[in-house]
Amino acid sequence: MKYKKPYLIAEIGINHNGSLKLAKRLIDLAKINNFDAVKFQKRTPEISTPETQKFKLRETPWGEMTYLNYKKKIEFNLNQYKQIDKYCREKKIDWFVSCWDIESFKLMKNFKFKYHKIASAMLTNYKLLEVISKSKVHTLISTGMSTYKDIDKAVKIFKKNNCKFTLLHCVSTYPANEKDLNLNCIKTLKKKYNCPIGYSGHESSVSPSVVAYLLGASIIEKHITLDRSMWGTDQSASLSNEGMKALSDILNKIPKMLGNGVKKILKDEILISKKLRYW
Repeated sequence: MKYKKPYLIAEIGINHNGSLKLAKRLIDLAKINNFDAVKFQKRTPEISTPETQKFKLRETPWGEMTYLNYKKKIEFNLNQYKQIDKYCREKKIDWFVSCWDIESFKLMKNFKFKYHKIASAMLTNYKLLEVISKSKVHTLISTGMSTYKDIDKAVKIFKKNNCKFTLLHCVSTYPANEKDLNLNCIKTLKKKYNCPIGYSGHESSVSPSVVAYLLGASIIEKHITLDRSMWGTDQSASLSNEGMKALSDILNKIPKMLGNGVKKILKDEILISKKLRYW
């Protein structure tokens, strides 16, 4: 197999906790560690919050509030995303979002993204998939919480609308346990759907993403945070600066270390052989 550095996505998601200042610090962290893109999530809370969750009470840094009000509290508006767009262009890093409802997708059409993203939770929201696939923008589709039947239907929609896509193997637990990752599914998805495959990892370690890359993942997505002890549901499933640096450094080195697979003797080996071979 021929390897090149994967497209590395820093999933900021909602780890900004509604703070534009914190979001910019996370963008800086991604840029410093040579990630290719940052990704956010966009919701219309009234639409995308399940009815069973809306009025459940939750303790937050801003006091006790309903789950719906919490979702509203951390949601960026169009003006804030325009500031993010400007900041990312200044930093020369790609950015895009995973939209959780059609209204959010319409709003995000104000920006020209290299990719769209379907979150695992949205893979069976086929009305949303229809709208996004008609945009013709290459779409990354996470496959957590989904069966082959679910994935088949999603793939059919994107093929019908002639929209390029990449499937991302994913296990949707936060953080994911390494014994549950089933990384060989990357090869299975590649064989079954004959399309580009990536990996969206929710584990808090680095090594699974490296293995995913060696199994053929051309895109690696990892949640990132300034501090894994910060408040928020995704923080513990994220990489902080140290983990991000380790992942980026390793993925950059691998293609060089693998070489071309042709056996040859190095000049330095010839010198060593003269010292060691007495016959």
